[in-house]
Amino acid sequence: MSSVFAKVLQVHQWVYENSGGVVGHRVLFGNPTLLLRTVGRQTGQARTSALTYGRDGADYLVTASNGGSPRPPGWLANVKAKPECEIQIGRRKVPVVARPTYPDDSDYARRFAIVDKVNKGRYSAYQKMTKRPIPVVVLTPAGQSR
Repeated sequence: MSSVFAKVLQVHQWVYENSGGVVGHRVLFGNPTLLLRTVGRQTGQARTSALTYGRDGADYLVTASNGGSPRPPGWLANVKAKPECEIQIGRRKVPVVARPTYPDDSDYARRFAIVDKVNKGRYSAYQKMTKRPIPVVVLTPAGQSR
């Protein structure tokens, strides 16, 4: 990812967090964006990532694309280690349980299509840039059945 684009993403996330969610839900490319709050698996420290999301019924869908990098984003290992986390959509905070899905999951292709459409085909382009399968992470509101 270019350093300029990385800086734009950082500024977007900072504005989203520091406005309490008033600004940031639909700033970057007009994509709906949520804040994913996880706990670092090694540090135990709170981590936040701004991510484009799609909806699948009550679930929220995000991708661990990392811009097509051969390495997945750090937040993926965090949700694997501790799936109970929180998302913020605008000003609303929702406790969720995260579950990464991969191409061998029967719902993967459908879910990938949902988030790829929201992100205007960028995830398909990212998948072509890396050999690792890009997971679609299902964020289910706590207390909802799967």
